Amino acid sequence: MQHLILALSLAGLSSAIELEKRHSSSASEMFYEAVNDDLARYTILALGCAAAAYLIWNIWFRFTAHLRRLSTFGDDRQRYFVPAHSTFAWVKEHLIYAPLFRTRHNREMQLSSAINMGTLPSRFHGILVFGVVAMNVILCVVTTPFGSSEDTVAGIVRNRTGTMATINLIPLVIMAGRNNPLIAMLHVPYDTWNLLHRWLGRIVVAQGLAHTFAWAIPKGQESGWNIVGMAISSSSFLLAGLVATAALVGLLLHSPSPIRHAFYEVFIHLHFAMAAVFMGFLWVHLNGMAAQTYLLAAIILWALERSTRLFIIIYRNLGSGSTTATVEAMPGDAMRITLRMARPWTFRPGQHIYLYIPAVGWWTSHPFSVGWSEGDNLVTDEKSPLPMSKQDLLGVPQKETISLLVRRRTGFTDKLFQRASSAIGSRVTLRAFAEGPYGNIHSMDSYGTVMLFAGGVGITHHVPFVRHLVAGFADGTVATRRVTLVWIIQSPEHLEWIRPWMTSILAMDRRREVLRIMLFVTRPRNTKEIQSPSATVQMFPGRPNIDTLVGMEVENQVGTMGVLVCGNGGLSDDVRKVCRKRQGHTNIDYVEESFSW
Repeated sequence: MQHLILALSLAGLSSAIELEKRHSSSASEMFYEAVNDDLARYTILALGCAAAAYLIWNIWFRFTAHLRRLSTFGDDRQRYFVPAHSTFAWVKEHLIYAPLFRTRHNREMQLSSAINMGTLPSRFHGILVFGVVAMNVILCVVTTPFGSSEDTVAGIVRNRTGTMATINLIPLVIMAGRNNPLIAMLHVPYDTWNLLHRWLGRIVVAQGLAHTFAWAIPKGQESGWNIVGMAISSSSFLLAGLVATAALVGLLLHSPSPIRHAFYEVFIHLHFAMAAVFMGFLWVHLNGMAAQTYLLAAIILWALERSTRLFIIIYRNLGSGSTTATVEAMPGDAMRITLRMARPWTFRPGQHIYLYIPAVGWWTSHPFSVGWSEGDNLVTDEKSPLPMSKQDLLGVPQKETISLLVRRRTGFTDKLFQRASSAIGSRVTLRAFAEGPYGNIHSMDSYGTVMLFAGGVGITHHVPFVRHLVAGFADGTVATRRVTLVWIIQSPEHLEWIRPWMTSILAMDRRREVLRIMLFVTRPRNTKEIQSPSATVQMFPGRPNIDTLVGMEVENQVGTMGVLVCGNGGLSDDVRKVCRKRQGHTNIDYVEESFSW
């Protein structure tokens, strides 16, 4: 009898201890769930504070530029703005404009003609990426009791990484959108957001894998991997999580730069499809959990961005009639595309559109800079290397138009070029849809001296700036007193690309007082082709010496100097190097325009 009473007492004590452990475990789990929820909020708060800090920085410089522009009206002397501020010049030279290592930034790293490894981030971009990675690493491991049992640590890591991966989907979706409101608010280009999107996506993949392994490895070691497989197959919760993780890994595997550049059109559609699969199965996996709210926010933001784009496309292109594109094959594997818009648009220098032509690629869209809009073809009073033809004078469309210059490459542009070149007169008109406008985050109005470097079809980005600055000089609405356009082309035939646009600019009021054009032909057939028609429009054989050209402008600099470049990566890096070298001597701002994906 005594033995029975002792056994019952021990059983009761054991039950009490087990119950106490469960209460303790439950309390511990509740504590760490609360911590995870707080850390998720800290993530959004940290990113929001970073954006707010950059906004204050950006507002200050926009305000300074505005004052600089206002203070120069009616006064050609802008000597006060020429000297550089020593501290800020050092920051621009060694941080803002600096490549990650030496001089390479926008020059692509090509292993072969078919394999493109992309570009290196700048030093400032590298700091941003490092900050995002460091923040996520710290938030994933902070408060984790690494001295506790393996099961406890694994459980905390599992829940923490799962929560962090889900909360990161919100900024991940925002950064991927073309209608990202932060682009206009912060004046940060889409390329920078795209870079952060790629790195944040890699972080989410790493967190998703850590979440999965933190559950699977302890279970496999404790019960065997067969039990793990049976548990996954018998639980919709676990199976949905595994499929979501697989889709997440698939998003990473098909996104490296060589694949992305070689098969961009396949990549973009596959990317959307796999992202939808990932979010769908993740929704099932998170059913009833607090983290499902974060996923819902990401889905709503994604749906709003996509629906906004669809609304813009329909509204812009279906009005009185529809938008059409006249595609003209040009020398040098280029096309001039003239869009007759269904509704009027208001374009500004530096903006671009995404163009859809269903007859060539049903779901495919590509970004192109707007080279001209509502242009008037005027007769120039100066001999120009870009003459106006009778056909241009008679063929002026009555409907509002915008014009693009597109270089033939692979995929969409190759098909479009073949379609135009095989048509009568190397010209074809097709139904089109234009999405936009996007961009226009850089204004050159406050600079007394403006230098524009263009390589090939990069001239499309600069023509609207030239037109705007020359007109602003004549009207007295900009600070600009010197505009120098440097255009590098392979053959004089490429002048045909912008002939009607440039002829109109050359005829503008007071153009001679402010604009100088320098054309560099790298592959002339003979020296007779290289003839300068005037002192303000000059042609030279070979490649330009960037350092010499910038130095000449610095010697005659009026006010703050703005240098804008749009061309291949090598040209951008060369101009960047020269501008960095001169930061300590004079006030120079460097702006680079590039489309990256």
